[in-house]
Order: sequence, then C-alpha cells, then structure tokens
Amino acid sequence: MPPFIIDAHQDIAYNIRSYNRDYTLPVDETRHRETGSRAVTENGNTLLGWPEYKSANVTAIFSTLFAAPATDPMHQSDPLMYHDSDGAHHLYLEQIDAYEKLVAGHPDKFQIIRTKSQFVDGLEHSKNDPIAPISLVILMEGADCIRSVEETGFWWQKGVRIIGPAWKATRYCGGTGQPGPLTDEGHKLLKEMAKYGYILDISHMDWAAALQSLDEYPGTIIASHANMISKVVGGTRNRFLTDEIGRKLIGRNGVIGVIPFNNFLIQGWSTMDDKPSVSLSMVADQIDFICQLAGNANHAALGTDFDGGFGVELTPDEIDTIADLQKLAPMLQKRGYKEEEINQIFGVNWASILTRSLPE
Repeated sequence: MPPFIIDAHQDIAYNIRSYNRDYTLPVDETRHRETGSRAVTENGNTLLGWPEYKSANVTAIFSTLFAAPATDPMHQSDPLMYHDSDGAHHLYLEQIDAYEKLVAGHPDKFQIIRTKSQFVDGLEHSKNDPIAPISLVILMEGADCIRSVEETGFWWQKGVRIIGPAWKATRYCGGTGQPGPLTDEGHKLLKEMAKYGYILDISHMDWAAALQSLDEYPGTIIASHANMISKVVGGTRNRFLTDEIGRKLIGRNGVIGVIPFNNFLIQGWSTMDDKPSVSLSMVADQIDFICQLAGNANHAALGTDFDGGFGVELTPDEIDTIADLQKLAPMLQKRGYKEEEINQIFGVNWASILTRSLPE
C-alpha cells in the first residue's frame, strides 16, 4: 500500500455551497457534469473525488471554512462573499452545516474529527480498511466570522480545531497582499485560542503578524498550505514564507504544507505559459528545502489547496488528480529520502501534530 496522505488544506464546503460539487463522485464524472459551468470558469476542473482520494490513500483532510470579503476584486461575483463579520459568521455556519450533511449522508466515506481518540481510531481504521471513511478536521481560514473574541469558544463547540486569523487582512492582523502586524484584537484572539487549545495556522498571515505569533502563541503553530519564498521562482509576495519564518516555525515544532499550485512555484505563471514548464520536481524542491532547513524530515508535509480557487489547469504537468501526489514518493526516494522519511512527509508529520494537539 502507498504511504498514507494527510492533506492539510481543501476547500470542500466552499465548493459544495458554491457549485454543488459532489466529492463522492469520481473526478471524471464531476468534470463531465460541470462542462461549461460557472464552477469550471471560476474554479477550474476538479482534482478531487472519492475514488481518487482512495487511490491516493488519503486518510485525513484539514477541511476549511472559507468565504471572501466583498472588498476582494477576485470575488466580486461570488455568492459566498461577506460584507461584515455578521455575514462571515452566517456563511461559515452554513459551511459547518455542509460538512455535517456530507457526513450524515455518507458516513461510510467521511467523518468529522474533534478529538485525539477519534483521529487515532480513524487512522487505524484506514490502515486496515482501504475504503475506510476519510477524517475531516475543520480549519477556519480567515477569522472575520469570529465577531468578538468571546465567540472563540462557540466555534470550538461547533468542531473547529484550527484557526488561520487571516486570508486577506482582517481586524486581527495583516494578510495576503495586505501587510500589517497583529492588532490589539489579534493579540486577544491568540490568548482566547490558547485557552481552548486551537492549532494556529499562519499560512495567510502577513510576515510581521506571523513572526509576532511565533513568539507569542503558546500552542501548536502550523502553516497548512504555504510554500517557501526562497524556492518560488520570482517569489516576492507575503503569501510565501520567508526563511526566518520557516526556521522559527520549525523551532516551534511546527509543520509546513507544500502547495502544488503553479503560481506558487513560479510567481506570475498563467495558463498562457507552457504547462510542462512547471513540473512536480518543483514541489519536491519545496519539500527538500524545508527538510534541509530543518535538518530532518519532521516538518515538511502536503497542503494542496486543491479546488481552492484553481483546478487541474493550474497544477504541475504530472498532476491530473490528487492520486498523482503519490508520484512524489519515487522522486523523493531518488533524492535520498528513506521510506520512513517519505511516510513522514506524506502523512505522519500531520498525524503527529493532531495527536499532540487535539483534545482527548
């Protein structure tokens, strides 16, 4: 059996709510159903489907709550956009409901994980049963839905276990393309998150805010989906992690999920460019860079962001579906990585984060 995969970032509920995308279907069937649709125009052809999850040996997914602020020019026609925190609150609750309905309708395929024991049981089940349910760990991407820091406990009760305070800038801190440190509310949010034991995701946080959080937050810190700027061709954006942030995150025993997205491997890449110009070896380069920075394979992992604003059109040439992530294994082996280290990168590192951070 290939190494098990834990993917630290997929916008499943967003796609269910926006496009009625059905992740119990095979990829080819979804692509056929969506031919010429708004889903393909806005989000590309899907990379995800139940048979492909199983072929990839995906055992768990960090499944997001996400909506864009109405101020973002890329989402002006998006029905899932919000104008204020009340609007974000409403949309994120709808996505919680989407996950609950997905699990209720397909308990043989998906389960929501809230505790360490549930996660460990699910992982063991998947090792013994090739069609075991996939575990969903809910990740809040952008914290505008937290209308006041006192609501942090409310979202914990709803099953959220990971919070990324920013996507674009929020009232908590700067974000992608909108620099800024932690605000007063941001400092308060981190204190409240620590009370409950949330995992902090710095992926979209501005560099200043990420560095402050690495010094300040006492709990587990990760970057669920963020490539290293040093290995992004032409990389300049604050969406990528600097070496300083990478080293500090490694020093905090964190894990970084690498994204197989062409524009995050070559900044500025577009479909007008030659697709074979972006290869899966560039994803392996990102993984290897993190491992070299750390001196071991304990901190590199996968956070694909598949179906998160891009589809197969914007992935490396060798990737048609999520099942093709397994092509990374022989690439890493050729670079000298042992089987145990490849297993760590594919899933064990994220499993370690969850087993030490989820509540009993």
